[in-house]
Amino acid sequence: MIRRLVFLIPGALALLAGLDAALLLLGVWAPVDAASLPDLHGILMVFGFLGTLIALERSVALAKPAGFIAPALLGLGAIAVLTPAPLIVGQIGLLAGSLAFTLLYIPLFRRNFDDAVLVQALGAAMLTAAALMWMGGVPVSGLIAWLTGYVVLTIAAERLELARMSISSPAVVVFRLLVGLFCLALLASLLWPGVGMTVFGVALLTLVAWLLINDVARRTWRAPGQPGFIGTCLMAGYVWLAVAGLIWVLGGPPTSVRAMDATIHAVFLGFAISMIMAHASVILPAVLRIRLPYHRGFYIPAALLHLSLILRIGLGDGLDLDWALRWGGVINVIALLGFALMAAASAITASRKKAKTTKAGTASAKEDFNR
Repeated sequence: MIRRLVFLIPGALALLAGLDAALLLLGVWAPVDAASLPDLHGILMVFGFLGTLIALERSVALAKPAGFIAPALLGLGAIAVLTPAPLIVGQIGLLAGSLAFTLLYIPLFRRNFDDAVLVQALGAAMLTAAALMWMGGVPVSGLIAWLTGYVVLTIAAERLELARMSISSPAVVVFRLLVGLFCLALLASLLWPGVGMTVFGVALLTLVAWLLINDVARRTWRAPGQPGFIGTCLMAGYVWLAVAGLIWVLGGPPTSVRAMDATIHAVFLGFAISMIMAHASVILPAVLRIRLPYHRGFYIPAALLHLSLILRIGLGDGLDLDWALRWGGVINVIALLGFALMAAASAITASRKKAKTTKAGTASAKEDFNR
């Protein structure tokens, strides 16, 4: 566990720094007031946190030492951009980590030639392209579609893997076609931004529709316990992804600050973080080999996240209300930190219970032996 935790620590630090940067962007008090942090907010959250976490999960699935190069480089690259070192040092680290992440899928694909793994590799390639463009001088605002592609294709492919046994072959073919349209629209946006991003939005909406129809969450979100929690988070995430798709369909590339804020946070908070919350009790035990029992309290930060997004996007961005955007953003941060603390408390409690049970069992065995 300790060895794997080392790879996760940089990602956790990137998350904290990214949330600090979010507070600075909102114009409220933040623990660290560094002038460079706001410009790094998106990079820290997507490359540093999401990139490191997902790359580590894939490295564990590969179960080979070379696989851990990807999360190590992504984590170190995120830390490097926070240091006084030249920015290019961190950019090279993130680019190398993204490329290693993409190459990591080659041996994974060779295991059973699963098209879901190939789609995940496409997502990692989009992350690599975004890192290369950022190093070349493209502002973070110009990378949003590519980073969206990384998050969406990675998660959609994982949901395909889980739904494989319950969906028909024609549905899988449709999924492949939608992924193809998604990739073509993204490439077209380089030459024809207006038309390309509109088609990108259409492709995103059709992909959301496919997920809503075929994902097992459609049948489990009303279930009690952990299955219901996972299903609820997934369905809520799909709604926010549809919101981002609608913004692109109706307006093309976001040009206003409000449209940009709504699109970014609908994708990376409403969708991506909701997926992280849904799968935390599955991912962390697999990655760190620790128990993370589900607790009904997990609904509190999850509900807080989505309610704060309604406040931020619906009222703040939609109605141009500064106070709603600011308070929604602050509650966004509280929701993320609250979930992290609750998950950590659940894992620590479970570990202590396991230790007590093991100790009691050992004492009982010794007593029986002495008899």
